[in-house]
Amino acid sequence: MGTRISEESHLRPKPSIEIGGKPLLWHIMKIYAHHGITDFIICLGYKGYVIKEYFSNYFLHNSDVTIDVGRNEVHYHQTTAEPWRITMVDTGEETQTGGRIKRVARYLDPEASFCLTYGDGLSDVDVRALIAFHEAHGKLATLTAVVPPGRFGALALESDKVEHFSEKPPGDNAYVNGGFFVLRPAAIDAIADDMTVWEREPLERLAAQGQLMAFRHAGFWQPMDTLRDKIHLEELWSSGKAPWQVWT
Repeated sequence: MGTRISEESHLRPKPSIEIGGKPLLWHIMKIYAHHGITDFIICLGYKGYVIKEYFSNYFLHNSDVTIDVGRNEVHYHQTTAEPWRITMVDTGEETQTGGRIKRVARYLDPEASFCLTYGDGLSDVDVRALIAFHEAHGKLATLTAVVPPGRFGALALESDKVEHFSEKPPGDNAYVNGGFFVLRPAAIDAIADDMTVWEREPLERLAAQGQLMAFRHAGFWQPMDTLRDKIHLEELWSSGKAPWQVWT
């Protein structure tokens, strides 16, 4: 629902908030597509119809058009199509993160690992390397471990003299869950019901069983939780040097 960015989310779900004129969700899908993943399942909840409308009218949103009202005809010019197959599933407005995964289990290949991520985080993570790491260790679950960006400038002090100032260095060097998971279908068994929060009991249980591994990512990672985050991502995109734009 994006309550911390209500300036935007009162009109649309957080993944539909735009960066550079494109929904955040589009940026996430472009990252995966760059690494060869083009079959997507989107867990819809709050204002999910906005996401359905966007992809149902993808040509309309991304092409020049001529509309002949009298003939009820629409002609698309210079269409830009993505080679994506998208399944959009209403997983409930109040369903928790784990419950949403459990609700879409029937759409997954029961014999294959799958990628999972949130709808509000961008990264230049090497998804191919992440998948290879997951397949190599043979456990049920892999998360991407990242060091979050700092929010404040840091001071290096010698007595009362400022020796060095760093503008928003990384956090305290402690890794956090950056999303970008790879899971075997059996990991879903750790989810009880709609009210299960994926980041609590399921991940804790998998960790206790020795079934959760961490893929360390030292590159760019940025969630969009607040208006400040959105502005920062917009500035990066406008600069033409957005770190997550791994596609060409």
